[in-house]
Amino acid sequence: MGITVVGNLKGGTGKSTVAFNISLWVATNRNAYVSVYDLDPQATLSDALEIRAEDGYVPAITPHNDIAHVDQEGEHTEVIIDIGMSDSKAMEAALIKAERILVPIAPSQADVWSTQRFLKLIHQAREGRAVEVIGFMNRSDTHHGVRETEEAYAAMQTLPGIRMLESRLYQRTIYRRSFSEGLAVFELDSRSKARQELDALGNELY
Repeated sequence: MGITVVGNLKGGTGKSTVAFNISLWVATNRNAYVSVYDLDPQATLSDALEIRAEDGYVPAITPHNDIAHVDQEGEHTEVIIDIGMSDSKAMEAALIKAERILVPIAPSQADVWSTQRFLKLIHQAREGRAVEVIGFMNRSDTHHGVRETEEAYAAMQTLPGIRMLESRLYQRTIYRRSFSEGLAVFELDSRSKARQELDALGNELY
């Protein structure tokens, strides 16, 4: 069993969309049982999974909202936890349970600063016990003339305590549209650039 927490301190980084797509990618491409925990009081991940269930899409995933029994998940279960910042107790509990922490980072200096604070919070919550922290650029710029993504990525590489992935997800309408329809991007359009991006990220993570 692996427990992956998807989180960051700053809102708007796309945590729930990432957790949703990665969960379905693992369930589809790794032939694994996936257990999802939505600890964000906004419950947008739960909403997307509910739409998916109502429309009869498979695999269907029923989210949990309490990680008290996460240690009882099966040996071959991949656990993915979406955390929200407004429930500090649930967030701290998830960080303590995590085997690795996946941090989506939007391309801005504010997001770099926020991630720095998040790394300190992880260290405090775990009382110094090591955990793998993995970052990647999310909502990256699609225009080659815009430098914010490269600048943020370079800044992130200088931070201790986080390993940055080469894979990136870009700012594309399909991520919002697919999420609202309860579908992963590869289900909505199997030939999209977003599908290629998600495949690269999933393969690098798993």
